[in-house]
Formats: sequence, C-alpha cells, structure tokens
Amino acid sequence: MKMSLFVCVALLVVCCVAMLSYPRRAMAADGGGGKKILIAYFSWSGNTREIAGQIQERVGGDLFEIKTVNAYPAEYRACTDVAKKEQNEDARPALSTKVDNMDDYDVVFIGYPNWWGTVPMALFTFFEQYDFSGRTIIPFCTHEGSGLGRSVGDIKKLCPKSTLLEGLAIRGSGVKSAQNDVNSWLKNIGMAN
Repeated sequence: MKMSLFVCVALLVVCCVAMLSYPRRAMAADGGGGKKILIAYFSWSGNTREIAGQIQERVGGDLFEIKTVNAYPAEYRACTDVAKKEQNEDARPALSTKVDNMDDYDVVFIGYPNWWGTVPMALFTFFEQYDFSGRTIIPFCTHEGSGLGRSVGDIKKLCPKSTLLEGLAIRGSGVKSAQNDVNSWLKNIGMAN
C-alpha cells in the first residue's frame, strides 16, 4: 500500500511539473505563445538580413524585407552621404514593398543598420504606413560601433501605443558568428527558452 501511494504521489508530481512547464516550452517552440510573428528588416549590406534569418530560425515567423523604390548606392561612403542627407531633410523614402496583412501580426521584430545614430529614414516611412498600436515591437540592428544609438527612442516616438522590448545590437563584422548572442537575447526577452 505504501509503495503504490508513493508511486501515485510521484506520478502526480511529475504530471504537475510537466503541466506547469508546458506553456513556457510551447511559447518558445512557436515563437511567442501562439502569437503571429513578423520579422521585418531593412538591409543595405546583407548584415541585417543575416541576423533576421538567425531570429527566424529560432522563433519562426514570417520574414519581410523592407525595400526602397530608389536603391542606395553600393559604395559605402556614397551610401552614408545619401543617408545623412535624408536624415537632415527628415525625408521619407518611398518603399517598394508592403506588408499586405499587417493586422495579422502580434509581434514585429524590426531590423535595420544603425545609420547616423538611428534607424534609416526608410524605417520612418515603414512605421508611419501601419498602425502598431497594441503590438509588441522588438528592435535589432547591425552597426560598426554605435550600438542601438537613439533608434529605440525614435521607435518609441513613432509607435507610442506599442510595447517595445529590449533591442539587440550586433557589430556588422560579427554577424556570421552572432547566433549565441541572438539566442541569449531571445531567451532574455522571453521569446525562446
């Protein structure tokens, strides 16, 4: 009798532990507890595209590349000159891509290179095209020394009715080996276990 009582109690404990841990495992497995995820990114050199792909491998979701009608120059200095001019003029570059079903997404990862301390002006266009109210926005950027800069503050201003989670900044020269950093960040913000 004592042995069967012990077995019953042990099974009950195992079942309770499994039930309590299931929601957390399920959330990590489907990238956010059943929430629909969009990973939108703008990438000039391919670095941000690489990080977007690493995020998708870990949490799932749909990838979406933000593209401008007029491509940026391929040469670095010429590109940064155009980016600075757009910033000085508070420009809104026209986009050639559009998310047709934005209302379907609960969580939006948003990726970009840090240009002159913030998001490229094309992302201002992107944020102003959609209503992000009630959505969770998760920024990630690539850079060569400036980290997230003031980009998180600018995103907060553009999307004041959204929940903004901690962002990730990856040095562009290290994107190919950034998977551990990406995984740690996703765990830290509750998007993976």
